[in-house]
Amino acid sequence: MKLTKNRLPIAILYLSTLVLLTFCTKPNVDNPGSEEKIEAKFTANPVLVAEKPIAVLQLGDEAPPFRLPDTDGKFHQLEDYSDKEVLVINFTCNHCPTAQAYEDRFIQLVNDYGEKSVAFVAISPNSPIAILPEELGYTDLSDYFEEMKIRAEAKGYNFPYLYDGDTHEFSTAYGPTATPHVFVFDKNRKLTYSGRMDAKEKPGTGNAEDLRLAIDKTLAGEPIPEEAAKTPAFGCSIKWAWKNEYTIKTNEEWQKREVTLEKLSPDGLAQLLKNETDRLLLVNFWATWCGPCIIEYPEFVTIQRMYGARDFQFVSVSMDSPDQEEKALKFLKSKYSALPNYLMDTEDKYEVIHVVGKDWNGSLPITLLIEPGGNVAYRVPGTIDPLELKRAIVDHPMIGRYY
Repeated sequence: MKLTKNRLPIAILYLSTLVLLTFCTKPNVDNPGSEEKIEAKFTANPVLVAEKPIAVLQLGDEAPPFRLPDTDGKFHQLEDYSDKEVLVINFTCNHCPTAQAYEDRFIQLVNDYGEKSVAFVAISPNSPIAILPEELGYTDLSDYFEEMKIRAEAKGYNFPYLYDGDTHEFSTAYGPTATPHVFVFDKNRKLTYSGRMDAKEKPGTGNAEDLRLAIDKTLAGEPIPEEAAKTPAFGCSIKWAWKNEYTIKTNEEWQKREVTLEKLSPDGLAQLLKNETDRLLLVNFWATWCGPCIIEYPEFVTIQRMYGARDFQFVSVSMDSPDQEEKALKFLKSKYSALPNYLMDTEDKYEVIHVVGKDWNGSLPITLLIEPGGNVAYRVPGTIDPLELKRAIVDHPMIGRYY
């Protein structure tokens, strides 16, 4: 059919509508031929919020409603679990050593009650903007939403892991005091238990006895003894977004630290690499003319801040020419590299390569994680994967994820 001038706008409108429908609907695989709207993808946006009142749930109180995204961006709400006799909500997080110590126990618990009418949900209440690198000494991950995805996949979580780190809209209604802190609700969603999983933090020494008792009693409709129905929740404090004064102060203090650069001879480097200390030593060879070096360098400063209070030390070694000391120092100051920084005092790069060893072909950057006594536990020729390097550090027997 030939389009007239009058019909042309109508045709364009029709085609535009088809395109819009194509992008805004998707087929329902369970019911071919039907269409449903695509829910917008969740994007985290943690922000500073004014201090809010924090509830203290009492035994018998109703579970407050919630609507929170899981690590796939799918929203969950309280009524989604109405078909279960018992609901267990675990306020936990990525970074806390106590939360990590109980992690496998919670996973096992979900498996053990898989055939029973119990729903399990985990919620991270922490604002990632209220967490310092210095608070991440027992982890490879902070509590950002994207990092929650990594943890859930790495550990094979068999329960929804929900995020409430933007404004703590729902966590404040439950009032967790630490991570982890578990709440058990009966079929009427009345609180029957609040507190710890068990009294033994070290993995392998407890089996979530307190929480198992609470679930079993609640399933049976039996009262939990008063002394057992509410226990202390031991762990890391909740990182509420309004409690960030210390975060700001600590960051400012780090940026004010003196940054120095010391010349290092090949003999001095050989002595350094022997690592005659009682700490893990992370050494990064870099240069100001090496693009990948300067791009990744801030990660090393963060790593030092994360693990520096433990048996760990990061050292930087610049391969710039000795007469480029001012340029190298300027760069280090711009990155707040307040840690041991060295500049090789020789123009003979091959002498330095010889000291480091035959496993180095001379290309920059290169990073070595060295145990006391000089054994290289982890070597990265080229740019680092920050997550993999952090895992190599925190999972080393000298560091570890919990007390």
